[in-house]
Amino acid sequence: MVAVIKVSSSINRILNYNENKVSQEKAVYLGGNNFPGEAADLSFTARLNYFTRRMELNTNTKRNSLHISLNFDTSEKGLDNKKMAEIAHAYMKELGFGEQPYLLYRHHDAGHPHLHLVTTNIQADGSRIDLHHLGIRKSEPARKKLEEHFGLVRAEDHRNKRAMPQKILQPASYGKVETRAAIQNVLEAVLDRYKYTSLHELNAVLGIYNVRAERGSEGSRMERHKGLQYRILDDNGQPVGVPVKASLFYSRPTLQRLEGKFARNKITGKGQTMHIKNCIDRLEATKKCAGFADVEQALSREGITLVTRRNSEGFIYGLTYVDHKTGTVCNGSSLGKPYSAKGMQERFTLNATAGQTRLPSFELKDRKLDRIADEISLRDPKGSASGIIREIAGVLDKLMAVERAPEYVSKHYTRKRKKRKRRGPLQ
Repeated sequence: MVAVIKVSSSINRILNYNENKVSQEKAVYLGGNNFPGEAADLSFTARLNYFTRRMELNTNTKRNSLHISLNFDTSEKGLDNKKMAEIAHAYMKELGFGEQPYLLYRHHDAGHPHLHLVTTNIQADGSRIDLHHLGIRKSEPARKKLEEHFGLVRAEDHRNKRAMPQKILQPASYGKVETRAAIQNVLEAVLDRYKYTSLHELNAVLGIYNVRAERGSEGSRMERHKGLQYRILDDNGQPVGVPVKASLFYSRPTLQRLEGKFARNKITGKGQTMHIKNCIDRLEATKKCAGFADVEQALSREGITLVTRRNSEGFIYGLTYVDHKTGTVCNGSSLGKPYSAKGMQERFTLNATAGQTRLPSFELKDRKLDRIADEISLRDPKGSASGIIREIAGVLDKLMAVERAPEYVSKHYTRKRKKRKRRGPLQ
């Protein structure tokens, strides 16, 4: 069993999220605890009002709502609602929330059975339950105790054989699922798992699942007000469908919140880049990769997705590495020159055009002129026309040649300074 605790300042948003799942037949309401009367008989408004009145007892506490998910192994799909509710009640008691009002929802929108619990840390006397390191202090010991008591699959065993997320999470596909729901599924899997330090790095991960975050065009109203929207991409990386504002998602992945993640990840997120470097260095040492496709496939087997950025001509000018094992996302240039786009092309002779090296523009022009001259010479045995073409090419070379102009030096530095006259002694 894996327990995930999220603290929030909006009980309304948490309740709406779970109730919407119920209305969409993607979740089932299993009741609640410590409510006046039967929680199952209370309406949504009554439940929300009860939580709200409890929170009004302590207005100094802003982050007063908890959204907890209990996730079970895929082999435990046989757990019925009664058993899952029993596990949830035991968990809340061990967590120190046994006397708090809480609601239970069983969701069916994932490949594994899981529960969602909604509660508050404000007690009946107005005091608050300390949430500092709640996961380490209370949740982890409770999880281990319940795994043994109920005979559940241990989280440690699940992590050891866990597959990479890109094999479980399917890329968003426009038209198959509601746009907002498809993007939400991708955001839930990506935002908290990966360590990105910019919107560009986040988009490198989202792009794997056909989603992109956009700030709007330069100078637009959305860009001026630091807005953010998400879109689904087609197989060619082009946006399709209507964009969805960040504020409309349950997790509210707005630019302001993401910037906080960017800052934290800059401090803690770049310590696991050695896995990427070691994989690339081993590929170079073994010399098994003859081209770009070979490198991509080899890194993919190591759990690393190589995201390329290409210009309009199809040539690679930037690389981003997404390590699914460690959650690290970084640009090639941040790892060092050998791992940048240019460095990788030099190490593996990578290019977008079947391993050929791109020629400088002036060499391409010379070859084109030579080819034209050769074609004309075949039609003109005397060679008069081809000679003219070659003369034109020579003139163009002279006109385009860079001449070294004499360096200009300001008069301020070339003119001689006047000598100052010495004054005689004062009389």
